[in-house]
Amino acid sequence: MLFDPPLTRPKIEYNDHHEGGLEMADAFPELNPEVHLPDGCGWATEKITLGTHSGTHMDAPWHFAPIQDRSIGERKAMTIDEFPLEWGIGSLVVLDCTDFEEGHVLRPEEIDAKLETIGHKLREGDVVCVHTNAQKHVKSREYLMYGVGVGKEATLHLIRNGVHVVGTDAWSWDAPFSITADKWIKSVENNCPDPSIIWEGHFAGRDLGYFQLEKLTNLDKVPAVGATIYCFPVKIARAGAGWVRAVATIPE
Repeated sequence: MLFDPPLTRPKIEYNDHHEGGLEMADAFPELNPEVHLPDGCGWATEKITLGTHSGTHMDAPWHFAPIQDRSIGERKAMTIDEFPLEWGIGSLVVLDCTDFEEGHVLRPEEIDAKLETIGHKLREGDVVCVHTNAQKHVKSREYLMYGVGVGKEATLHLIRNGVHVVGTDAWSWDAPFSITADKWIKSVENNCPDPSIIWEGHFAGRDLGYFQLEKLTNLDKVPAVGATIYCFPVKIARAGAGWVRAVATIPE
């Protein structure tokens, strides 16, 4: 997790077997770990401190905004504990976007062109994941600087075609913040600030709610179509995201 800012990096506190023996002594009166436990050892435990967006995770509509589905009937945005389990298993569709320059923002027609290249028509429940060059840098601090984004209209295009879950192997579904920030600064300097470029893929969830996977890996090791993805999030009460151990089965 070298790429995460210091304040958001996961921290693990380890308690060894001797510390576990002392904890067991608190639970069992008159227990002397050195006398009553094997080699004076009890249980080993760990405590983890991390954010809901640490590592591979799934964002819920609540992360994007307090409301969703404005275009079809506004309602309170879903939190990660409201994720429908049936959406956690789906046909995996991988769009290879490594040919785009870093920071490119995908448009609907580019999504369609990629789908045509792999000969696939979107179906209800497909899980569409974007493969970028970011994966090559996942073990370096430069990871955040790589990847392509999916624009608002492209995101809505996927949702309107029955997609409930999307994913990327980049740090964010949107283009790298550093690249977008440069565009924003230039627009301000030209006296025509354009806030529509900021977090536009995420903000698409205000119009149509959806769930998204971020910081995936190994998308280059699965076929463009034909695999099945399993991506159940940890259901954290009232949260905007939850951790996911995303796996795929590949047909023989």
